[in-house]
Amino acid sequence: MNSPTSLSSPGTPEHFAADVVIVGGGPAGLMASDVLSRAGRQVHLFDAMPSVGRKFLLAGRGGLNLTHGEARPQFDQRYGQARHWVGQWLDGMDGPMVRAWAHNLGIDTFVGTSGRVFPEEMKAAPLLRAWLQRLRHPINGVAVQFHMRHRWLGWQGDELVFARGEGQAPLRVKAQATLLALGGGSWPRLGSDGSWMALLAQRGVALAPLQAANCGFDVQGPDGQGWCAHFRSRFAGEPLKSVAIQWTTGAAADGPSVSRLGEFVVTETGVEGSLIYAASADLREQCLRQGQAELALDLLPAKSVAQVLDEVSRPRGSRSWSSHLKGRLGLQGVKMGLIHELCPAQVWAEPQALARAIKGLPIRLKAPRPLAEAISTAGGVCERGLSPHLMLGPLPGVYCAGEMLDWEAPTGGYLLTACLASGQRAAEGILAGK
Repeated sequence: MNSPTSLSSPGTPEHFAADVVIVGGGPAGLMASDVLSRAGRQVHLFDAMPSVGRKFLLAGRGGLNLTHGEARPQFDQRYGQARHWVGQWLDGMDGPMVRAWAHNLGIDTFVGTSGRVFPEEMKAAPLLRAWLQRLRHPINGVAVQFHMRHRWLGWQGDELVFARGEGQAPLRVKAQATLLALGGGSWPRLGSDGSWMALLAQRGVALAPLQAANCGFDVQGPDGQGWCAHFRSRFAGEPLKSVAIQWTTGAAADGPSVSRLGEFVVTETGVEGSLIYAASADLREQCLRQGQAELALDLLPAKSVAQVLDEVSRPRGSRSWSSHLKGRLGLQGVKMGLIHELCPAQVWAEPQALARAIKGLPIRLKAPRPLAEAISTAGGVCERGLSPHLMLGPLPGVYCAGEMLDWEAPTGGYLLTACLASGQRAAEGILAGK
């Protein structure tokens, strides 16, 4: 086997044999590398970017959300239709196990008021540094060999082919086992662009189309377009705090409804943020099947309809509606702007209609934002095309993990936990040869 330093020699065609090749340096690929290297396997990890964990670092910029303190089996329910599949991975690495893994790297964690679990320092970089230190210089096990700026191009015969820097011939590697952990299709500037879909489709792998998950939506305003220019210029970027939304679950407009408290943000074209992400899977499916989706926004979740009606019905004298609602209910800013934007004139003339609107303002959505803007991805490699340990049926010895797989979850630590767990699951499959 050639030494790792020779693999990037300019202008030299390269072939070498490897024990295990992992393609993709995100959480799933790194976790698989961790498990395999500690088991004594020689791992070569390839990534198209200059360094590993780039999406991991960006996601942790505002405070790395490692996992969630919610207990199973409720934890598993967050994965929707894929909950039984993902639950198999979580059996090997669930929330408490993620916390134990981080502690083993010297990173203490705590559970926030929302139930989300964070590192004590609230940063991703210290954890990633400690993790890479262990992978490169293990006390027990074999050091992982990292090959940056190597873009996977597919296979040539039974060899993996990687493009390298300008002027360098492609690198071809024959692996005993291969793990693909290339991410979904969101945040392509960080390396996960979904280009692997075509490569796997050519090999007969069962795939579901990639779709935006945990994403924002474009609104359909009263005129059939988006926000009016006045509202957009005044309120784009403004957060809506201490609100609740209600939406129907499933693809049908008459499905069961669910309500959740939180906050989100008004954007140039619509809405985004944690509360919208919680409903995004249902809203996306409704947009796809019906051409639109709708949610009801409760601007004052702490008050009942009767309480709001009582305040709205009080005489306002010469005061404008804006002044009256601000004085009686504290409604102002973007909340007041939304009422003006979405309520027709007849609503303002009827106190009961206005009270109902404040407690359930209908917001119509016409489409999710593009995949490249989404936090995560739905779709990818289907469960039916994989062994229980995530080996591809049409490609013996080739495994998949992370966001390449067809599952999705809300933000809050569920995404990262399942990525880590899938990486461990695939590594266990490689070790067992199944």
